[in-house]
Amino acid sequence: MIEPASIESLKAAVEELHGGTATFVQAVPVREMFKREVVWEGVVHVFNLALQDSEEVAYSWSSPIEGTEKRRFFAVLAIPPINSPADAVRAAIVAEHRKENGT
Repeated sequence: MIEPASIESLKAAVEELHGGTATFVQAVPVREMFKREVVWEGVVHVFNLALQDSEEVAYSWSSPIEGTEKRRFFAVLAIPPINSPADAVRAAIVAEHRKENGT
């Protein structure tokens, strides 16, 4: 089993994808269901993200890449309609599904 991502690596993902300086706030367990089945379950880390002209909230987590020892990192800004860790996970799942289906 692959080790979970560290807070430092999730912080780095947020900063690399969105710029600024991220500060860890909390870790939130999330379980995303679809048609009564768990489609994703894990911990989403919440960061305050200090940008040049503003401060944002970012949600970050990682998932193992099937068949490898590597991880895929996600970092989603809290911009409506994304207002919670669960919203961020849901948006990433939808985006990934659209990408896989070419829509």
